[in-house]
Amino acid sequence: MADCTLDFRNTFSSFSLLKMTEVFGRMQPQETLEICGSDPDTRRDLLKVLPENSYDLLYSDGGEGGQDVYTIRIRKRCR
Repeated sequence: MADCTLDFRNTFSSFSLLKMTEVFGRMQPQETLEICGSDPDTRRDLLKVLPENSYDLLYSDGGEGGQDVYTIRIRKRCR
């Protein structure tokens, strides 16, 4: 179960990335964020905007092989 969920289906990539970094910045360590979307460019760039050592990737599915929707779940690391 995620502490926060963002649904980016049918949104623009730049808005999605900005909103995700804003929400992630307000999260407490060990909280989880689930992201759903449909834009393959956003999926590819999503985790590139966060420092690599700031999160753990818990789950990633979809958006490949013709699937229209992807889901990514990350947990914020302790500082």
